[in-house]
Amino acid sequence: MRPTPVTKPLLNNDIEGEPRKQKWNYRKVIGMLTYLQGTTRPDTAMVVHQCARFSIDPKLSHEKAVKRIARYLLGNKERGIQFRPDKSKGIQCYVDTDFAGGWNKDDPNNAQSALSRTGYIVFYAGCPMLWTSRMQTEIALSTTEYEYIACSTALRDVISLMHLLKDIDLIFPVRQAKPEIHCNVYEDNESCIAMAKNRQFSPRTKHIAIKYHHFRKYVGAQITIKSIDTKQQTADLLTKPLEASAFQYLRNKMSGW
Repeated sequence: MRPTPVTKPLLNNDIEGEPRKQKWNYRKVIGMLTYLQGTTRPDTAMVVHQCARFSIDPKLSHEKAVKRIARYLLGNKERGIQFRPDKSKGIQCYVDTDFAGGWNKDDPNNAQSALSRTGYIVFYAGCPMLWTSRMQTEIALSTTEYEYIACSTALRDVISLMHLLKDIDLIFPVRQAKPEIHCNVYEDNESCIAMAKNRQFSPRTKHIAIKYHHFRKYVGAQITIKSIDTKQQTADLLTKPLEASAFQYLRNKMSGW
């Protein structure tokens, strides 16, 4: 049994690492874990994706990381997501990023290690609906930029969900007044919040304007971006390894246990 599924430090290619000692099918296990984290176990999303990145040539370090996930799941195999709907809550999105958390000084020429990890989770009526933990596709040049990229990525799913909820009565007629669709987005980077609310481009943000400013017309009307303390940032669990106490606190906010 393990209190958390995450190993420290974060995994890397471990090119000179020891070979695996056991012959079980690494990719098949990753496939099963990916299905599990995507349906009922968001608390393992980050570490499963991290292990999946090294499926081509897994080393002993990667094997140990997968076994740790299995031991963690074995200790709470009866758990999942506890849904407690709260009609007073609408759509909520928590988004966070780990800035180049996988940087490896032993492999400085590997550009992949400079990528940041994005994690976000979307709730509806207090219940988790979708979540993800994945690497950004480009290297960010500042903490503000990588947080903004993560926020923009998360809001692609949020905006689609808002449109779905707005039009769902066209397929399933419901004899109730249409609710006002609105989303609160919780972000812990003040510069990112300022950039999202600012309608003017600056020379330092022009290079990301076309790709990542798509959601700004919704801000203030259908989307409100709010500041949140890092310790209360639920998506923190989806981006980086945490101590047991912090992990369990955010897991409770995410999954209800």
